[in-house]
Amino acid sequence: MSAELPTTALEAPIASSGEITSLPILILNVHENCNCRCRMCDIWKRPAGAELSLEKVVTYQSSIRSLNVHQVVLTGGEPLLHSRFRELCELLKQCDVRITLLSTGLLLQKRADTIVDYVDEIIVSLDGPEETHNTIRRIPRAYQLMRDGIVHMRKLHPSLPIHARSTIQSANFRHLRQTVAAARDLGCDSISFLAVDTTSQAFNRDLVWPTSHQIEIGLAPQEVSHLEEEIELLIEQYAAEIRSRFIVEGPEKLRRIARYFRQRLGELPQCSPSCNAPWVSAVVEVDGSVRPCFFHRKVGDAMTHPLREAINTAAAKRFRQTLDIESNPTCQNCVCSLNYRM
Repeated sequence: MSAELPTTALEAPIASSGEITSLPILILNVHENCNCRCRMCDIWKRPAGAELSLEKVVTYQSSIRSLNVHQVVLTGGEPLLHSRFRELCELLKQCDVRITLLSTGLLLQKRADTIVDYVDEIIVSLDGPEETHNTIRRIPRAYQLMRDGIVHMRKLHPSLPIHARSTIQSANFRHLRQTVAAARDLGCDSISFLAVDTTSQAFNRDLVWPTSHQIEIGLAPQEVSHLEEEIELLIEQYAAEIRSRFIVEGPEKLRRIARYFRQRLGELPQCSPSCNAPWVSAVVEVDGSVRPCFFHRKVGDAMTHPLREAINTAAAKRFRQTLDIESNPTCQNCVCSLNYRM
């Protein structure tokens, strides 16, 4: 999978009725808690450590096969906190899928044997150079633990793809170039950037953040100007890394991140990103809730219905038939997009 492969919703494998008959990407939330305390996320505030049961995964297997799922993305919380992570991966691999792991990177070394046996791709969260990363994660040795884990992983499986993803916010927007250098230091194969989400109820927010907290995490007008300067310096000084795709986004997509912050400030009109996520992927929470993506509301329940049926409820099909990404308010506020083509 690549978030850089352009497509449109019309190219997605979906019937005119809104029914999904082929689902390239399944995103599974396998553990509700996290081992970081990030300032831009509320997942770590969850009181209990609920996790996806193996029994439930067994019930998903037939749907995964019938829907021709190509890639399963393990997310959370922190997926590596799952108490039976190896067995979870074994069950998924029985369905002949690629496994992508989204991780804070703190447990890579501890879980290395299972990862090299079953995981096809790792995406770690990187918030900046070491001091900045640790400050945002609020874990004293977060960067060092991630580096140790990646070094160990490279010894066991040198060719395993390991990518970094960095969320731009008020605490790190001045350090994009240093963040690219940090990704090199960690031994990552690439790095991608996206803007922080401050407006949705994703990431365990029962309510949308109050304006004061949105302002604290987001960027003020003068800060956006500094971000624009930093992006131009990044484009100039790291032109080779952009050409080689070590930096995943090209110049226009990097500049679009700054424009997003301008949109949030009301200085530019709202503009949805190009995306076909609701037609080619689904997010399944630990409790069985099925969402079209991380940001839209629940459209099905895989706890009480087979996964394929939960993805194709009447509400889900109606949602996909009527969704206009360009005008939908949730899409207009979205910080990330999936443009997928097999």
